[in-house]
Amino acid sequence: MSRFSETVKNTVGYNPGRDAEDFSRHSGGAGKIAVIGAGPAGMTAAIFAAENGAEVTLFERNGRDRLGRKLGITGKGRCNLTNECGINPRFLYSAFNFCSPADVMSWFEGMGVPLKVERGRRVFPVSDKATDIVLTLKSRILALGIKIEGATVTSVEHDGEEFSVVHSKGCDPFEKVIIATGGKSYQTTGSDGLGYGLAEELGHTVTPLRASLVPLVCKGELCRSMMGLSLKNIAFSVRDNRTGGIVYEDFGEMLFTHFGMSGPVVLSASAVIGEGLTADRYTALIDLKPALDRKMLDSRLLSEFSQNPNRNYSNSLSSLLPQKMIQPFAVKSGISPDKKVNSVTREERERIIDLLKCFDIPITGLRPIDEAIVTSGGVSVKEISPKNMESKLVPGLYFAGEIIDVDAYTGGYNLQIAWSTGRLAGAAAAQSLKGI
Repeated sequence: MSRFSETVKNTVGYNPGRDAEDFSRHSGGAGKIAVIGAGPAGMTAAIFAAENGAEVTLFERNGRDRLGRKLGITGKGRCNLTNECGINPRFLYSAFNFCSPADVMSWFEGMGVPLKVERGRRVFPVSDKATDIVLTLKSRILALGIKIEGATVTSVEHDGEEFSVVHSKGCDPFEKVIIATGGKSYQTTGSDGLGYGLAEELGHTVTPLRASLVPLVCKGELCRSMMGLSLKNIAFSVRDNRTGGIVYEDFGEMLFTHFGMSGPVVLSASAVIGEGLTADRYTALIDLKPALDRKMLDSRLLSEFSQNPNRNYSNSLSSLLPQKMIQPFAVKSGISPDKKVNSVTREERERIIDLLKCFDIPITGLRPIDEAIVTSGGVSVKEISPKNMESKLVPGLYFAGEIIDVDAYTGGYNLQIAWSTGRLAGAAAAQSLKGI
């Protein structure tokens, strides 16, 4: 979607007078900070805590050599690291004021990663390699002398003055803790929901979790018959069958799979319909020819039919549709694929145009949360201070990234949340140790 403020969900009000503070850089020992989770938010938090003088230990359950595993596969391995857009989300106002998309771009380019902006204002490394982003963050972490502990954190205890981080290799004391363990999606990368349990043990509320930005499961064999087919430059919308209204619409790319549909516009649609999805509630509507109106399509069909009057109906569709879609389209139209086009009636022609402009597919469900790009739900934003990402319940405890109950559509927005909340949490935690 075009405006970030329309993509960020589950937010609460903010006080404009309590925006991000001016965390100017200071040097000197500021105390010990534990950052739990080495994804984009965790690595960013560790970097900015260290740059602000703190002694930082970064805990990563995958091992010290496996930082940023999920980040390394984002954007189909290309890493859509942000979106060059205007932003004004509510709960995240301070975080984005402190670290905007422009700041993220300047940060990575300053670390030697050239970037480019593509369609939809999506930002990628020029190399199209997510590994370049991961390696750059790792290099900065090593340069700052941040300790990387390859261990699984099992609990975080707080006695009112300091924290005890209990992990698979022992127990260590810290003055501040930042939890940035991600969600429950892509569990093979280490995002198994560990952080939610840590937050709950410390008294925090975790809102219901569900898949967001996840492929859609569709009824019947229609999608399976077109498995592997990618459509570009289509208009995609979702109709609520209860009301007849359109609840989501976008323009872009999609992919048919053995279970249903995937691709950018489909993933974003899932974030809208997931919570209220039932087997018969929603229908996907695909405009296969958004640049052509009905009159233009009719003229094109008449021209095609007149040039080859004895051609079979299915063969006549080759100039309008990709090969893999022709047979399923013909069957769905209810017109015999072998019918000669000189016998196609006006009514049948209208039916073809209807289908070209509104190829409908019933949606029956979502794929499992482990296949989702992000997790919807998490630590309640009502219990986190928006000005610095600190817990309102446990002083000295901070949160960053996907573990927080904020998520957005596809297009670089979710990684921007990670960079912004991580940077703010890291800097704020370090500065608070020095009384700033």
